Amino acid sequence: MPSIIRRYVRAVDGLNRFIGRIAMYLIFALVGVLVWSSVSKTFFTPTIWTLETAQFVMVAYYVLGGPYSIQLGSNVRMDLFYGSWSIRTKAWVDAFTVLFLMTYLCILFYGAVGSLAYALGYFGMEPFTFFWDLFSSFVTGGFDAAGEKLGFLERSPTAWRPWLWPVKVLLTVGLMLMLLQALAELFRDIGIIRGEEI
Repeated sequence: MPSIIRRYVRAVDGLNRFIGRIAMYLIFALVGVLVWSSVSKTFFTPTIWTLETAQFVMVAYYVLGGPYSIQLGSNVRMDLFYGSWSIRTKAWVDAFTVLFLMTYLCILFYGAVGSLAYALGYFGMEPFTFFWDLFSSFVTGGFDAAGEKLGFLERSPTAWRPWLWPVKVLLTVGLMLMLLQALAELFRDIGIIRGEEI
């Protein structure tokens, strides 16, 4: 395999390992929010922010930990036949099926980018153009110029009404990291098929 592919796989593995090892501790934040929700409902005035905060923390836990899970191979798979196959046969099957995963992740990523653009007040049909214009405005004019490109920021329709763009940024970044990790897994499988270790 070319050295640039080896460096890519190592870089993506390192980045997702670092983020995944941090994201796994979000489970304690989730437990803390849920415990506080139970305590406040039992002994105090119920809080309106705990349900959505728990949902947002769970999104972060899931999408930021997902690429690390793919890297470790701890995702769920049917092991009825797979476990008895040779390493090269497994690599062939994994290289084929990861293409379906990457297609699915590309569709999800496109939807996440559109949803993030909507959360930032863009109601058109070209979210990537919106983000390019936002980036260009920031580079040329700073925060004030970029702020002029933003529209009405989307809020949750609940009583707490938090802004939704932070969780949509996490979702978009997590899907991008998952897509990068899936590509690294494809390169790793191709290396195994060719008899090379990456």
